[in-house]
Amino acid sequence: MTARNRLLFAAAITLCSGALHNANAQNSVTIYGIVDVATVYSSNQGGASNTYMRSGNLAGSRIGFKGVEDLGGGTSAIFLLENGFNVDTGELSSTSSFFNRQAYVGLSNKHYGTLTAGRQYTPYYLFVAPIGPTTALTGATGAHPGDIDGLDTTIRSNNSVTYTSPVFNGLQFSGLVGFGETAGNMSAGRTLSAAVKYDYNAWNFALGYQRLNNGTTPGNWNSSASASFATSAINNGYLSADSAQFLAAAARYTIGKLVLGVNASNVEYRPNSGSLFINKATFNTLGVLSTYQLTPAVFVSAGYSYTKEKAANGITDPAKYHQISLEQTYSFSPRTAIYFLEAYQIAKGQTLGLGGIGMPVRAVAVVGDSQNGTPSDGANQAVFMVGIRHSF
Repeated sequence: MTARNRLLFAAAITLCSGALHNANAQNSVTIYGIVDVATVYSSNQGGASNTYMRSGNLAGSRIGFKGVEDLGGGTSAIFLLENGFNVDTGELSSTSSFFNRQAYVGLSNKHYGTLTAGRQYTPYYLFVAPIGPTTALTGATGAHPGDIDGLDTTIRSNNSVTYTSPVFNGLQFSGLVGFGETAGNMSAGRTLSAAVKYDYNAWNFALGYQRLNNGTTPGNWNSSASASFATSAINNGYLSADSAQFLAAAARYTIGKLVLGVNASNVEYRPNSGSLFINKATFNTLGVLSTYQLTPAVFVSAGYSYTKEKAANGITDPAKYHQISLEQTYSFSPRTAIYFLEAYQIAKGQTLGLGGIGMPVRAVAVVGDSQNGTPSDGANQAVFMVGIRHSF
């Protein structure tokens, strides 16, 4: 952590501690967080097995500050500041930003909804992910390969404004605009997202959409864009896209202690004249999951997903990814748990290599989003984790 970030962190702690000291029923600030770390075994990282420690597997390690002030008439002022960090090293999870997970302020009214502005998750993620794969199976090993559809916590929009409606008989909707802030080109770097969800008795449904536009620099995904996406060996060939479009749906049904779920997504990388690939690249994913609360302390879950790339850009045998994910969690208390995660992936076919230049390359396995930077050098990858999570 740089000296500047240390000063900012100390100032935030001091400010929020003072607010907590003076809090009353109408005005409050809460400090919260999660500390999560595991020992991990990966069967193949670039051709060799590896055993190491990894932070944020069952849940991302974080510290946050959230506050609310009652303004009267059913309206409240709200804010949230949230920083991610790596337990194994003590470092920030992003060195380029301090409140790298979320930072927003806004107004909320129980009759008219909530309006917030800042760095935020998109409605696509906030509505679909809770009934998708990553809350049941964890993003580390349960996210769809490489988190290709952004249903783990990898897509956040800077410079964004979000409106979320109240709940009307189980129905709720939300929309977001993230500004690219490029003079003379309103669409450059812009993020758009909309989502709707509906809860009815034991059923939960969600549908979400988001479109991320690239910045004005051709040949790569530009840092000036308001949002970016997870990158891995699965989509490395399409980082020069003009835009990335995501559409996802999920449904769950609860029967006592048993939950059954299904989810599907479509992701498109669209080129322009500055891109290093020619044709639109499309990935479709279908997933199923099940969870069961064996006892008040023991939770188990399992899931399967199938991801397929469409033939394009000289690829005649498009990539296919099969992934199985398992989780077992034992909770000592509502705040502390130990967990075991297992996942196995098989990759087949071809995709484009890094940058999209040259001939298609063999698809390689990338379990969940825990191995995005350390993919297998072949068709198979197995990952096993044992860890502990504490929330406060």
